[in-house]
Amino acid sequence: MRQRVNLARALAVDPEIILMDEPFASLDAQTREVMQQELLRVWSSSKKTVIFITHQIDEAVFLADRVVVFSARPATIKADIQVEIARPRKLSVKRMPQFLTYVGEVWNLIETDVLESMSHSE
Repeated sequence: MRQRVNLARALAVDPEIILMDEPFASLDAQTREVMQQELLRVWSSSKKTVIFITHQIDEAVFLADRVVVFSARPATIKADIQVEIARPRKLSVKRMPQFLTYVGEVWNLIETDVLESMSHSE
């Protein structure tokens, strides 16, 4: 409920751009998916530009028209991927081969950075 209130608060001032920095990170998996659907519903009626930061690859692909992939520090743009999956999107999209291809493409771009950061933390 708190996340819904935060989304409503952000929209109440009618901004041109909405910045969302990992807004669903603290939610359980089921609530996270409900909130993703809610965000898409709100977006479809407002058509506001949303910059959504997430570490969840499937979330990025599901919500976005573009996924911008950054490298590890110092951050640089590794790729700008156009997500060409029709809207409106339902959760069943996450099981489509096209969706899984996008998820795999993003993972391939970050895998080396992720594995390298894990080896430095040990």
